Amino acid sequence: MSPREPELNTDVSYIADQYGTPPVRSSRASQLAVELATEKKRLIDELRELQAENDDLKSTTPVGTIDWYIKWVATFLSVSGIFLMSAGLGLQGQIAYVISALGWIIVGVQWGDRAIMIGSSISATAVMMDLVRTLTAS
Repeated sequence: MSPREPELNTDVSYIADQYGTPPVRSSRASQLAVELATEKKRLIDELRELQAENDDLKSTTPVGTIDWYIKWVATFLSVSGIFLMSAGLGLQGQIAYVISALGWIIVGVQWGDRAIMIGSSISATAVMMDLVRTLTAS
């Protein structure tokens, strides 16, 4: 052993510097700059992916148009109608629900969405049948 080499403990296994790779002749500052540039590129790519996901989550329905207002009023009326019927106010709940279904039919026509039109028509018909039955039985 030369006087400059430290004495190694034989009970411990040592890994060569940088896992056996030859030392790079660049400064620590340039190594850090390369690492930072790589990390910056990774973060920019990740941000682009997140922005693309966010764009996919954005609403595709129009905002502030007449059908937007009808949609939200109809939603409020349908939820209110269900709660009114559950609270024992069947007549008021049925009327609110039928009006909401008519609103959704209008929205379905505006959007050209047959599923909304059919679903709303069927539920409105069912509630109106019960409403007529209730009114004629009184």
